[in-house]
Amino acid sequence: MVKAKRFVDVILIFIIMNGLISCSQGSSKYSTAFTPKKQVNLKFFSNLPDRLTGQGKLEQMLLDKYVKENPNVKITVEALQDEPYKQKFKTYVASNEIPDVFMAWGQPSFFYPIMINGYVVELNKEDFKDYGFFNGALDGFSLNGRLYGLPRNTDYMVLYFNKAIFEKYKVPLPKTYEDIISSAKIFRANNLSPIAMNGKDKYPIAILYQDLLIKESGDQRLIGEGLRGTNKFASNGLYLKAALDLKALMDVKGFQDSFDSADYGAANNLFAQGKAAMYYMGEWEVGMDTSKGFSEDFKKNVDVMKFPATSTGKGKDTDLVGWNGGGYAVSANSKVIDESIKLLKYIMKPENWAKQGWQTVGIIPAQEFHQFKTGKESPLQSKLSDILASSTSISGTPWNDSLTYEFKTNIENLVQEFSLGIKSPEEFLKEAEINAANSY
Repeated sequence: MVKAKRFVDVILIFIIMNGLISCSQGSSKYSTAFTPKKQVNLKFFSNLPDRLTGQGKLEQMLLDKYVKENPNVKITVEALQDEPYKQKFKTYVASNEIPDVFMAWGQPSFFYPIMINGYVVELNKEDFKDYGFFNGALDGFSLNGRLYGLPRNTDYMVLYFNKAIFEKYKVPLPKTYEDIISSAKIFRANNLSPIAMNGKDKYPIAILYQDLLIKESGDQRLIGEGLRGTNKFASNGLYLKAALDLKALMDVKGFQDSFDSADYGAANNLFAQGKAAMYYMGEWEVGMDTSKGFSEDFKKNVDVMKFPATSTGKGKDTDLVGWNGGGYAVSANSKVIDESIKLLKYIMKPENWAKQGWQTVGIIPAQEFHQFKTGKESPLQSKLSDILASSTSISGTPWNDSLTYEFKTNIENLVQEFSLGIKSPEEFLKEAEINAANSY
């Protein structure tokens, strides 16, 4: 009996132990299936420091949404305005510490050195074939048939104006460039700045010269021919005519006093505070009639038009200076390349950047967006969309960004000197020709 009892005890112990082992194995399998994903720390470098309105708000909203859907991912955002961004980016390049996902201008002066020197990850074109990018939108982010980045928006220059100011001084809205000059005289006589200009940033005046060249010539190719040397800045009369147009505006003090020391924020504030009648800037100011950062009186009176043609030129006001500039790329030095590409894909999904951007902050995307229209668009948003839809030609990359970074720096300094009267039109064009030749 004792032996039998011991035998039964042994069997029971065996059964219990076997059951415990089985439970342990089952628990192990369960645990493995739900093991938390590895924590990923990702750095995101942006040129949108305002995270509460506009594109910065949209960008942050999508990043927050991504983190919520991927709780193992932590995204650290660094955001600076354009010029400080460029300086900090140079520092990152020099130290080989470019953040995982970074904002990139898809223009040769900025992105070509990044692509050619291997600082950026190649993207699979097939991954984005259904993203609805407009024809040519990816060109500035491509090299030798390979894709290295994605554009956010379709950018183009327009003329914003304050309806109340024009009405107060009984000034007709300009139908030609010459009308702008005439109106500038009236506004100056009433101690008002005609056009708000961020001259410290230099690029808007360089683009304005190109805009005037298009309006005089009617030929978007002419600026590129000058850069390549197949046409001559110093000897072709159309280049001179555009320079004289710009000089005519400067002669009547068409920009605010000390415009050359005003950055983007200063020029924007001048216009928003009703101290300037007009504002030459890009479509990215689409939120001015809805943003909480502007007064109700201003939002009620801000309006937009195509930049007018000249009365003597062959160009039309529907010939735009436009391009696909700012976008995103992934650092080749990233330790989390797969996650970074995944984030990039997520941000640029049509239902994210294009749809949410159009419907929440009013951007003009680089992707098809007409299917996302709701009928509730703001007046500025609708008009800017119509300006793009009615365009008869679009320039592509502005001339100051079309060659090397050195050319960009030199030509923007040169344009500023010309606008300040330091250089004559002829000197400006001769030096532009030399700078272009030295950049090849």
